[in-house]
Amino acid sequence: MTEEEKKAAAEQKQREMEEMMRQAQESYRQEYASMPYDGPVYGCRREELMLPMQDGVRLYTEIFKPEGLAQFPVLIQRSCYPNQQPLYEINGAELTRRGYGYVIQTCRGTGKSEGHWKPNVNERPDGRDTLQWLNDQPWAESIGYFGASYLALTGWAIADIVPPKVKGMMLTVYGTDRFKSAYEKGLFRHDVLTGWAMQNAGHPVTADYLESCRFRPHDKVDEALWGGKLDWYQDWIHATRRTDAYWQQGWWKLLADVPGNTKVPVYIIDAWYDHHFGSAINTYASLAPETKEHSWLDIGCWNHMSQPCIAWGEQHNLENGDIHRMLEWFDLLLKQKKQPEKRVRTYVMREDRWKTLEAWPAPVSRIEKLYLGETTLNAEPAEGERTFVYDPETPVPSHGAESVLTTIAEAGSLLQPEPDYRPDVVSFVSAPLEKALPICGQIKVHLNVSTDVDDTAFTAKLMEVFPDGRAYNIRGGITTIAADLPEGQTYTPGQTAKVCVEMWDMNWMVQPGSCLRLDVSSSDFPQYAVHSNYAGVWSEQGKTRIAHQKILLGEGSFVELPLHEN
Repeated sequence: MTEEEKKAAAEQKQREMEEMMRQAQESYRQEYASMPYDGPVYGCRREELMLPMQDGVRLYTEIFKPEGLAQFPVLIQRSCYPNQQPLYEINGAELTRRGYGYVIQTCRGTGKSEGHWKPNVNERPDGRDTLQWLNDQPWAESIGYFGASYLALTGWAIADIVPPKVKGMMLTVYGTDRFKSAYEKGLFRHDVLTGWAMQNAGHPVTADYLESCRFRPHDKVDEALWGGKLDWYQDWIHATRRTDAYWQQGWWKLLADVPGNTKVPVYIIDAWYDHHFGSAINTYASLAPETKEHSWLDIGCWNHMSQPCIAWGEQHNLENGDIHRMLEWFDLLLKQKKQPEKRVRTYVMREDRWKTLEAWPAPVSRIEKLYLGETTLNAEPAEGERTFVYDPETPVPSHGAESVLTTIAEAGSLLQPEPDYRPDVVSFVSAPLEKALPICGQIKVHLNVSTDVDDTAFTAKLMEVFPDGRAYNIRGGITTIAADLPEGQTYTPGQTAKVCVEMWDMNWMVQPGSCLRLDVSSSDFPQYAVHSNYAGVWSEQGKTRIAHQKILLGEGSFVELPLHEN
């Protein structure tokens, strides 16, 4: 890109961010206005404070108090996004109106706060110091912590060490399993973390996003295009395995262990098409049993920004706003002073309804297997093979994705192209279903494959094909040969290898008369880093090569569907 093109792109991005903020403010106001409230109405008194941490660094802290009350329940957030100040002010005005105090603090090195910005690692000590200060204030009767995305991270960072006045938390669209949010079978989630790194580098980055994702070797991109080395990004792109020390020691290991040590009730909210969904589900599963008995889990159908993302029809029961959930939760905990009872709700795709379940994952009634035929999905296996050529220089664009943020318009269940729409995409379609198919849980696609390179990737995307021929994605995923090999083994080109694409959980009711379609390929960009067709750490690969892919049909290549029938 020329300098003029970069400037124009940056200006366009700024306009988009401003419009997004305008829409968010309007959404906040509308949601607060729609909430019934018949209690006393209070005015708002606002204070500012530079709150010192134990090391002397002072963090900018705003306090909103309901006028006329000497003591009141307080809700608190800690944020690294000072540009969201208009939303914090709406929270302050509306929460104090209802008799809550509200505290918002900007993280170390951001906004008006002192110190050096280094994502993640300062949130535990700074959060601990801030919560202890708030716990010691005589006007704070009780405390609730809430936030979404990074604002949820700042909550999880101290969830297991909160002081006595903290009675519960509501933490949305985030999870403590950071490895799951960063990688899938050795392939990096560019659209989540590369885009975020460019936007939160600590200095302006004007480089083109997709050009940055394509840059090889990728571990040189920060110095080559972004204006300087980002040590924390380098850590992410080199620690490609869950067993790497970066994930098993220090901050990320500590964070992963927090849910199991958390004692206060937690309301976890996530969504089928949020890029943190896989991590959030693992976080819920990690809660201590006694804590889970008083915690809530909601899984909705929207993206990371709480925007509806279903292209196949208008939905009437999405309930995609967090504010009414926040007030329901904290009114129960802090005003009624009651312990919540365990609750699990999921939005059922294609039924436009919420379903209460006894647990998540829900008990599986049975497993349905559909075997890959030459162009079909069948109840019985058939011999044969399908082949295609994969060129990393022309990757399949992400469209209908689970874990995207920078290109968030591609998140959701979207209209898909026709079968075999590219030479490197092979499709398999079932016969029309005679009755509904209640998918609930983790879909897996098992493949017997071979290739002529020492490592490569395989993607799988499952869709519902409506009776009129329109196809919409249900779930997708990716794997590599290397990731599915036993520890210590390497792949020899030409050998048959077993791989498994393990998709994120889903609750989807496939309708009678529809067909199921499976697309298999080898790339999904920029949702995932493009596999170079060379073995080794992806970020160190400086070149690519073409791979000739083969899917061997028969008993080893099938779709595994978990069904929940009741």
